[in-house]
Amino acid sequence: MSSERLAEPKLGCNSGKAFDRYPVKRGFIGHFFFWVGVFSSYILLRFRSDGRKNIPEKSPYVIAANHQTFVDGMWIARFLPRKHFKKLCSLAGSDLETHYGLLGRLIMRVGRCIAVDRFGSPIRGLIKAKKEVENGNIILVHPEGTRTHDGKVAEMKDGASYIAVKADVPILPVYIDGGYEVFSRHMRRPQAWDRKNRRRKEVVVRFGEPLFPADFEKKPKQMTAALSRWMSQMEKKANGSAPGMTSNRT
Repeated sequence: MSSERLAEPKLGCNSGKAFDRYPVKRGFIGHFFFWVGVFSSYILLRFRSDGRKNIPEKSPYVIAANHQTFVDGMWIARFLPRKHFKKLCSLAGSDLETHYGLLGRLIMRVGRCIAVDRFGSPIRGLIKAKKEVENGNIILVHPEGTRTHDGKVAEMKDGASYIAVKADVPILPVYIDGGYEVFSRHMRRPQAWDRKNRRRKEVVVRFGEPLFPADFEKKPKQMTAALSRWMSQMEKKANGSAPGMTSNRT
């Protein structure tokens, strides 16, 4: 996605009203299913984080994470400070509300999602997300745009960097390690048990050092390039460990 194309359009009254309900309210149902999911992750998986010291002490900021599963956002949110979780919202494909039944609607609530049109123009969703960050919220973005098909990090788009530059806030890079083996897009339900090694599968949420717009001349493409390099490094480290091994993990 070219950052040059992301100039704010003039939205008519009718087109703007559709975004008034975003971010979706989490409410009791969202909080309930969030904690059910977190509790289940601890019970069924070897679930932990790395690099939490890199999480900014103050909001707002943009979280840019690779996209392996439907529950990446839940896993990331678990390790944020509680006061940050209250301010967390997420960019999500608009089809999540219409094509994924109850699961999709629950994800929209848990993530306090802002819908973005992945198959048309994403501009309105990005502008709404930018405004939420300017209002003090934290926004989670998956720059790949969709869940990985093969477990590898796909090409990163400029949406997260655009929001960070326009709102003048840092990007917090996050790499989900192990999620694809647990709940990939090819699985109907999560598979938490490693049959080969006879133990629970491991998921690690890795937080990198923040990227600041000023360090990249406030150019979204330069920030995205740096984010891509970091993701590539994390992917190489993850692939350097044999399945189920934790020798490189701290």
